[in-house]
Amino acid sequence: MVEIGDRNCTTVTEFILLGLSDVPELRVFLSLLFLLIYGVTVWGNLGMIALIQVSPRLHTPMYFFLSHLSLVDFCYSTIIVPKMLVNIINNDKSISFLGCMVQFYLFCAYGITEFFLLAVMAYDRFVAICSPLLYMVTMSQNLRMVLVSSCYLFGSVCSLIHLCLALEIPSYRSNVINHFFCDLPPLLSLACSDVTVNKLLVYIVVSFTEIITIVIILTSYLFILITILRMHSAEGRRKAFSTCASHLTAIVVFHGTILFTYCQSSSGNNEDADKVATVFYTVVIPMLNPLIYSLRNKDVKEGFKGVVSSKMFSWRIFQSGGWWRAELVGCNVGVERTAQE
Repeated sequence: MVEIGDRNCTTVTEFILLGLSDVPELRVFLSLLFLLIYGVTVWGNLGMIALIQVSPRLHTPMYFFLSHLSLVDFCYSTIIVPKMLVNIINNDKSISFLGCMVQFYLFCAYGITEFFLLAVMAYDRFVAICSPLLYMVTMSQNLRMVLVSSCYLFGSVCSLIHLCLALEIPSYRSNVINHFFCDLPPLLSLACSDVTVNKLLVYIVVSFTEIITIVIILTSYLFILITILRMHSAEGRRKAFSTCASHLTAIVVFHGTILFTYCQSSSGNNEDADKVATVFYTVVIPMLNPLIYSLRNKDVKEGFKGVVSSKMFSWRIFQSGGWWRAELVGCNVGVERTAQE
């Protein structure tokens, strides 16, 4: 840190992340816990992406969006958890100014992208249940690409605006961030200059994103509910509800946690409670989403069984082929020896 003008304000070349806890006895426990969670997150999300790619029965619009949700969750977690694990294990908890800005930008971009992806998936369920005969025509490849690209674009642009304004902050009262990653609110609380515009923009973006996505989700599920209630078949209603159960669970967990976190932050409550809530939506939810969609989804289960059985069948063919070639070689050697004798 380099002194400038005001005695209490400095330019910053690196930040210190205090992390979740300063209790040494918790280091081993926390590192093992988050390593396990991150391992499940990586295998779950990358496994889901691979399964959707190789299983023909999962080549539908719904699973196309789910594969992108898994990709976002994987990136979302990878931005936060590895650095957090390093900080838990090491005494040096510093992160460079550039590294902090990059971490914040990517975290914000993927977070906003996930908001809109969940809304797009709600629209996908609306088309599938309310217009089943036109589903594949309506949710064409071009429309799917436009919807997914729009989610990534909006997340990237909003995050870039926040980043540009954050880079305009000339000095900070301290370089110690009471958090386990570079989030924007803790950074703004350390700024010496007026950050009213930054805070206002955070409020506008969060409110706009939350309102728009919730309106899309509620409207989609209102029409879905009306359509389901009009069904005469109990079996049809059960299937319609089951196709939405996983998505609804993911929405409630994600939006509920985000709303709780920002309500806690705005009310000025305990910072430790904010950290716990933030851990849930940055670390735990990316692990939960693939579990929610696999444990509660018949198509994913059947697709996994199909892939496993086909691999086992291929392995058996390979083994039997190898045994047959070995027998054939043995027979040929025996014939040659007989001929020589």
